[in-house]
Amino acid sequence: MILAPALLIATLDANALYGMPLRDTLLRAAEKGLYRPTWSYEIWDEVLRHLKDPTERERPLTDADATRLLSAVERSFPGSFVSGYERFIPIMTNDPKDRHIVAAAVHARAQVVVTYNLRHFSEPSLTPYGIEAQHPDGFLTGLYDLAPGTCHPRASGRSQEETDVASAGS
Repeated sequence: MILAPALLIATLDANALYGMPLRDTLLRAAEKGLYRPTWSYEIWDEVLRHLKDPTERERPLTDADATRLLSAVERSFPGSFVSGYERFIPIMTNDPKDRHIVAAAVHARAQVVVTYNLRHFSEPSLTPYGIEAQHPDGFLTGLYDLAPGTCHPRASGRSQEETDVASAGS
């Protein structure tokens, strides 16, 4: 699916927001106007629950850190939080644990759900709503194809040295 960046709306699954490097990349792309991200508080609850879980992270977030992260997202992307989608959940046909994500995407009129868990978002469950599930790599590659100059590391405001250092830490 190819759309002009300003018209592209993508609902981000919790697994795409969990890791800091990918979350940062997705949010920077949104800040540059390459797409409009959407999510729900239910999605962010899942993100924060995993970020605070000491069995999943060597250095889990504290409650205060989680609150700061959510506040920063709310300030930076105030129009991205979807509410009122709950009425769509019962009619969704994708994996039951992820129906809230598709319901939020439908309510937000998103064209894409960005997720690592593609098997929970089958084509037949999304096609009636004009939604496509995309792996984060494919989604970011598509954004690059639409606006290569904007996606280039030097266009991000980072120096080449900062980009090299950030890449080395991956």
